[in-house]
Amino acid sequence: MPLGRTYAVSLVGMNGHVVEVEADIGQTLPAFVLLGLPDASLNEAKDRIRAAARNAGVPLSRRKITVNLIPASLPKRGSSFDLAIVMSALAAAGDVRGSGSTVFIAELGLDGQLRPVHGVLPAVMAAVDAGHQRIVVAAENAAEAALVPSAEVRSFLTLADVALAFGADDAQVTVPVRAQRQVPQVPVVSAGPLRDLSDIAGQHEARYALEIAAAGAHHLLMVGPPGAGKTMLAERLPGILPDLQDDHAMEVTAIHSLSGEKHCTELVRKPPFESPHHTATPASIIGGGSGIPRPGAASRAHRGILFLDEAPEYERRVLEALREPLESGRLVLHRSSGTATYPARFQLVLALNPCPCGLASGKGIDCMCTAQQRRRYFNRLSGPLLDRVDVQLVVQRVGLADYVGAEPAEQSATVALRVAKAREAQRERLRGWKYATNAEVQGRILRGDLALPRSVTAPLDKALERNLISARGWDRVLRVAWTIADLSGQDRPSADDVVTALGFRLQERAA
Repeated sequence: MPLGRTYAVSLVGMNGHVVEVEADIGQTLPAFVLLGLPDASLNEAKDRIRAAARNAGVPLSRRKITVNLIPASLPKRGSSFDLAIVMSALAAAGDVRGSGSTVFIAELGLDGQLRPVHGVLPAVMAAVDAGHQRIVVAAENAAEAALVPSAEVRSFLTLADVALAFGADDAQVTVPVRAQRQVPQVPVVSAGPLRDLSDIAGQHEARYALEIAAAGAHHLLMVGPPGAGKTMLAERLPGILPDLQDDHAMEVTAIHSLSGEKHCTELVRKPPFESPHHTATPASIIGGGSGIPRPGAASRAHRGILFLDEAPEYERRVLEALREPLESGRLVLHRSSGTATYPARFQLVLALNPCPCGLASGKGIDCMCTAQQRRRYFNRLSGPLLDRVDVQLVVQRVGLADYVGAEPAEQSATVALRVAKAREAQRERLRGWKYATNAEVQGRILRGDLALPRSVTAPLDKALERNLISARGWDRVLRVAWTIADLSGQDRPSADDVVTALGFRLQERAA
């Protein structure tokens, strides 16, 4: 009998690899052999596939079926290979015609129905990049797969429908479940209206710092007593961020698809906002799990915000693990079963009290903490981590004049217009280097093509000479200065902009 061949996709992190599925039918006793480093869930496909094919009216051959997954050295996991395996076996038996370069991505139920799987979007993206435009998925995954440009997506309810579409004999195929099943309606989960900046009374400096952080995608640290509004400010940051561009929206949607939180029927346009509890483990923040590591909160916050409230209460390992993605914008997780790479270019927002009791603000006369307790509490955030935070702000309590009877504060929509205009100026200036925001610009560019006169950077140079900031801090202050200039509509930062940016950098230390 001829060799049957189909294609599937194996996901290792966000990277998809097209897998060639070969099936051969031998002249020996009945058996089903699966080769090519399948994991336990994939090995279970042998019994699942036989039952599904029989109940769909296209039973597999009673002879020995050998299926090989190429490349054999690539670990393969999950149930998304089910449909590709059964179609290759049917092609080897001559029950269906050759499927050409079609990629099959679906799980099979014992009754022959096609079940949706997680990670369809990155899988289809990998298939299209490899030159396989024709994709077959379960009906529930059709909308998600169709998000990929140039993908020719076909969706089916049952294995019998797929077999008929690829040339099976209509007189022999029985479809007892085809007419009984309806495609379930995917519920549209709404995040609700975004919270507005006008809810915040006073805090003019904090609002300005939040606007700067939004405009340049800068990391933000807020230190202040309980009730000062740190959490309120952080929760209103998404409301002033611009919508994601097409390429960024595709990345974010692919991560949500892979994490399996929900079925994606359209691109995620709003920057994500992740706020894990302070008891979260390193695996839940960075990524982990059995087998190939799955994305954590840091990757789900890609192109959005990762907010750590009560930051000193997090495990030291969690905080220190964020240092690498803050610089590189990605996470590389090594495990014995393989290496997974996930994007993680997020805005880190940290909020914390000035001491364990939270009363060491202003004169701090009500604070009962000792100097050693305060130092130990704040030192839970290491110097290398703080050195990567661009804007560091002390948030004071709101006074009566700002809280009662004050004029209504500026709304998020007004601030968002300024932020969008500043982002557009950055994209235009940084187009040649393929950067989108000032926070991504490398130091060599700031010191080279975008170098400012020494008269403008004099305060910053003096702070570096006096060891008040590091070389990394020097670069980060300049990035903030460029963002301040973009918000005010200037072509280049002025000396005042540099001083303002440096003040945000040193404010927490002065406090």
